[in-house]
Amino acid sequence: MFFTAMRLKKATLGLLAFALLTSSNIASAERSGEKIFYSYCVACHISGVAGAPKLGSKADWQPHINKSMATLLKNSITGIKAMPPRGMCSDCTDQELENTIQFMIDSTK
Repeated sequence: MFFTAMRLKKATLGLLAFALLTSSNIASAERSGEKIFYSYCVACHISGVAGAPKLGSKADWQPHINKSMATLLKNSITGIKAMPPRGMCSDCTDQELENTIQFMIDSTK
C-alpha cells in the first residue's frame, strides 16, 4: 500500500507539473489582433455602440488614426469613455492590444 501511495503521489505531481507547463506555454502564445477583436471587441466595434469606431469605417476611425499608436494603446489599456480598461480583455498583453488596434485601423484601408 505504501508503494501504491507513492506512485499515486508521483503521478499526481507529474500531472500537476505538466498542467502548469502546458498552461504557461498556452498563455504565452501571442494572439492575433483579429482573434482578440472577434473575441472581445466585436460587440461594440461592429455596430458602434456608445460611439465606438466601427470596424472598416474610415470616417469613424480617421480621428483616431490621426493620434499616435502610443495614445491609442494607452486609451485601450486604461479605458476611455464607455470602453472599459483593456476593452474587457483582462488577460490581453499590451502587444496583443496594439495588434488589435492595428487590425482595426487596417480594416479601414
